Amino acid sequence: MKYLFRLILILVVLAAIAIVAYAYIGDMSPVRAPVTEPIELEAR
Repeated sequence: MKYLFRLILILVVLAAIAIVAYAYIGDMSPVRAPVTEPIELEAR
């Protein structure tokens, strides 16, 4: 039982480290660039 508790504690610590590392390294924000496209309006 003691080993199971230790294993779960280690997995929780590793998961917390992985989440913090992903928050700092895994920046997946899109690259923004202005987009212009001419359109034709049908006038009467």
